Amino acid sequence: MAATETQLMLSVGLIEKDVNGDTLWVWCYPSVGPDLREVLLRKCCLIQGGGHFHTFVFGQFCRTWYYITTLEVQEPTALTKVTHFSLVITSKDFNPEKYAALSRILCRTYMKHGSPVNMMEAYMAVLTKGICQSDENGSFVIRDYDVRKAYLAGSVKDVVSQFGLETIILYTALMLKKRIVVHHPRIEALLEFTRVLPALTWHRKDWSILHPYVHLTDPELEDLRKVPGYIAGFVDPEVGNRSDLFDVYVNLPDSVITVSQSAKEAMSMGKLHKDIGHLIVQSAEDPEKSDSQVIKDISVKTKEILANLLALAQECEGSKLTLDSLKKRHFPPPTENFLFHLAAAEQLLLI
Repeated sequence: MAATETQLMLSVGLIEKDVNGDTLWVWCYPSVGPDLREVLLRKCCLIQGGGHFHTFVFGQFCRTWYYITTLEVQEPTALTKVTHFSLVITSKDFNPEKYAALSRILCRTYMKHGSPVNMMEAYMAVLTKGICQSDENGSFVIRDYDVRKAYLAGSVKDVVSQFGLETIILYTALMLKKRIVVHHPRIEALLEFTRVLPALTWHRKDWSILHPYVHLTDPELEDLRKVPGYIAGFVDPEVGNRSDLFDVYVNLPDSVITVSQSAKEAMSMGKLHKDIGHLIVQSAEDPEKSDSQVIKDISVKTKEILANLLALAQECEGSKLTLDSLKKRHFPPPTENFLFHLAAAEQLLLI
């Protein structure tokens, strides 16, 4: 298992802020491309003014996940000319807890020795054996961090507690592979909320749609536009005026969900949505149920909808649905509309 797990790691790097206030990439192994390097400098928060920095952030750019741990240098330390540093790990997989744990060990090692050499030894041990151990800096075992744990780490119950029946809008948008933009001025709140949303469509187990920390810059927006549906998090409130970027906009501090004009037809709601919405709320409000049980309840309902859709498709030529074949069923208009767009999202529609 360690071999496959370790092959997911791509690079480790260091960004430092020195006593003169300059922020620079000081070291990287093996390498990071110039476009990604620029994005990581922006994300690490050391180039921003003010004393506030984020201890841990994660996101993705051009299909590469990044995990950034930032620390203030505390005395006594070998890093005499450095005030802060960010350790950056890039990888192919989504697993914040795994890379946060590894980063803590690498940061402690770097803080103690003031040179990347010892830190590199720990990184290489993980890369080759899937484990690194040291009495003073703790141990890390890669197999302790199952990806399913990462998928289940957030709280669907918290999302439903905040949005109630309106959670159905998020569910529908995800089912139809729409573009969801979430705004919150605090990056920590943004990361916590956005990482949960893919679990509403558990049958896909697809966290590649998650872009939890995006800036309104051309390279990052171009990267977003390459995919038809996504969940994108922004700290900049200006994103609320960028209707070209979203079908559904979530103003997290105000608990308001808005469907854009262009998506209203595809997102129109009917009895089917209401029933699913009630199921989600009932399950989430049950104190006896864990988050994973709530996800399972939603997933069971989703599979039922998809099985019915597949059965309808199999009755058609080439096992693909058409609008005419749906119309013959005399579904209520919102249900017909939803099934039509869902068939398109699940590639069951005859184009």
